Parts: sequence; C-alpha cells; structure tokens
Amino acid sequence: MRICEGGLDDGRVLDLLRLHLAGMHENSPPENVFALDLSGLGAEDVAFFTVWRGDTLLGMGALRELDAATGEIKSMRTHPAHLGKGVANRLLDHLLGLARARGYRRVSLETGHGPAFEPALSLYRRNGFTEGPPFAGYRPNVFSRFFHLDL
Repeated sequence: MRICEGGLDDGRVLDLLRLHLAGMHENSPPENVFALDLSGLGAEDVAFFTVWRGDTLLGMGALRELDAATGEIKSMRTHPAHLGKGVANRLLDHLLGLARARGYRRVSLETGHGPAFEPALSLYRRNGFTEGPPFAGYRPNVFSRFFHLDL
C-alpha cells in the first residue's frame, strides 16, 4: 500500500468521494453531514491523502488543521471492495503521524453512529480515541459522535 497526496482531479477519487457523501446522507440528514466535499478537501487547511495498491484506489482521508495545536480527521473512507484489508488502519496511522510531526497536541473527529459506523468506531477506540464533547463549532445531535485523542 502506498499513501500519497490526493488528486482531486482523478475520476476514481471523485467516485469514492461521491460514494462517501452518499453513505453519509443515507445515515444522517444533510444538515448533520459534516464530511468534506470536493471544495472542502481542496481547502488550504486540509491535507488530503489517498491509499493505493498499484493503480487501484483503496481509500482516502484528510487531516484538517483547527489551530496550531489541534487537528481534525476528516472524510476517512475505505473503498467497499477493500474493507477488512487494513486500509483504514494504515491511513489513520499516516494521519496521526502527520499530526505528531506538525506538533499537534490533540486530534479530534466527528463521525456518525449505529451499525453502519461500527467498524469506524471500533477503529478509533482501538487507537486510543475516546468519546467526548463536540468541538470546532459542532453542535451535539442524535446523529453525531465526537472523539478525541491526546497526542
């Protein structure tokens, strides 16, 4: 597996992003979906990465800088054909390594909950994230969960 900066002009990446956003909308109303779209992933404060095996896109994810000490993990998604192959683990390790290299003291994330999100919730918990209060202007709601990891 290789991880590289995401190409937002690659059709395979755009297809996975569309799939990601559609999945979020299936589980939460639009006003409660905080996944980054194409313009969000291209923002200056966002580092966007894709995971590949050869020419096959396996997954994607991003790290957004909230301030000099805090990052937010955004829009992690493994392609459905590659679930259970360690893609999300590898990408999360990469994003946390980048957060440490930037000197962040904390990384947070917002995600959904329920059966569709159990693999992601398990991944975050296994990596030391704990559920906590909303952050960065998010508001509590029945569709979201907020996790934090002190680095």
